[in-house]
Amino acid sequence: MNLPHSSRIPASPRRAGGRPGWRLAALSGLLALLGGCAMPGSAKPDARMLQPSQLGLRHAAVFPAENWWQSFRDPDLDRLERQALAGNPDLRQAQARERQAQAARGVAHAALLPHLGLGASSNHERLSEYGIFPPPLGGMVFTENQAALQGGYELDFFGRNRARLRAAVGEARAAAAQAQAARVVITSDVARAYFELAGLVAQGRVLHDMLRQRQSVVRLVDQRAAAGLDNTVQQRQVQARIPQLRVRIEANRQAQQQARDALAALVGAGPQATAGLRPELHAVPLPGLPRQLPANLIGRRPDVVAARWQVQSALASVDVARASFYPDINLTAFVGLDALGWSQFLNVASRTWGVGPALSLPIFEGGALRANLRAANAGADAAVDQYNATLVDAVREVADAIAQRRSAQAQIAQQRKALRLARQAHRLVRERFAAGLGNELMVLQAQDPVLQLRQLGSELKTQALVDDVALIRALGGGYGSAAPARPAAAR
Repeated sequence: MNLPHSSRIPASPRRAGGRPGWRLAALSGLLALLGGCAMPGSAKPDARMLQPSQLGLRHAAVFPAENWWQSFRDPDLDRLERQALAGNPDLRQAQARERQAQAARGVAHAALLPHLGLGASSNHERLSEYGIFPPPLGGMVFTENQAALQGGYELDFFGRNRARLRAAVGEARAAAAQAQAARVVITSDVARAYFELAGLVAQGRVLHDMLRQRQSVVRLVDQRAAAGLDNTVQQRQVQARIPQLRVRIEANRQAQQQARDALAALVGAGPQATAGLRPELHAVPLPGLPRQLPANLIGRRPDVVAARWQVQSALASVDVARASFYPDINLTAFVGLDALGWSQFLNVASRTWGVGPALSLPIFEGGALRANLRAANAGADAAVDQYNATLVDAVREVADAIAQRRSAQAQIAQQRKALRLARQAHRLVRERFAAGLGNELMVLQAQDPVLQLRQLGSELKTQALVDDVALIRALGGGYGSAAPARPAAAR
């Protein structure tokens, strides 16, 4: 029987062609949401990274080598450096921070991959007789068992997770460079302390030679005073030089002990580890400056490399903050079993599954997203300024180290010339004394400038070796890791 037209069941939207209408309505609603949601604006970091060429830097030969201390050909120094690299607490802390950053990079990378987990539960429950389920359901006691595989995947349409990974990679590589910077600091500190100890030992020997020479002078002046050839004033003057020299000898002994203690601390051991150490300064070669000094500090100084990676990480954090303005779209799915009681739990009819997308869109956050973006931009500016400051300091340290090393070379050349002349004068006085044209006191007095110049030579060679270490440290201590490509936003 045909129903009247007015009483017929209305056509469904699918049959009536309503599907395009629903699509249009959904699209209009989405556009309305997007129009009212928070927007990032056009704020960007302001700071710009310095170009090495702006500071007069040029590419040059590779110097120094990674294990640069081996060029001094000192077995004791080599042993101490190995001990320091194995046991120094500061270096181990830096290496632990590097492992921490590497783990954080792994966490950031995991966000780009699907997630899968297993969930299971068994719930024994009694329904209230006065709840939303009336008897006979109310008052029942039942057990619900569930087991399901649950998975999810975030569709990173706007690149937030990828930006987080870039930030984590930058932090990890910066931490690796900082660990290398700690290695450079430790090895250079060990070498500097070792050379300072060697210089103190050499100076101590000269001081004891001076003591013997002055004791001989006192003996001769006492004899001359007894014979009426010198007066008491001259006798007391030469006698006063003995306790003055003993003060210097005691200060030298104390300085040697402090240098040994410093070395022991640097290698991560107790004072007994360096108690018998007596390095020979004269056996340590004095390297000359290379003909070409590398000024490409970006590839030679780990602190500069670390600062550049920090810039990349900070710029990626800006991308993370900017992507937070856009929606998150996730796909979730599960498949498993759900049944009351255990008897039908493994029945095929107890299977359950589900799949679907989820969208999260910020609309009004009270200004939190914009504040977070401003903070990220400020962090990027700070990272760029820190890089620029590190680069400027690196250039200054290299320039200072080169100037000091060249000055030490010039001073050593003059000291050696003066020592040669003083030794010639001392030899001539001895020859005159052997020929009966002088006395022993004149010979001892002519030895005075020789001893003084030997003392100066020990000080200058020690300073030159310390300056060598400072130059090696300023040039990166053999660190050869490549720097990251210059971030586009920091140009």
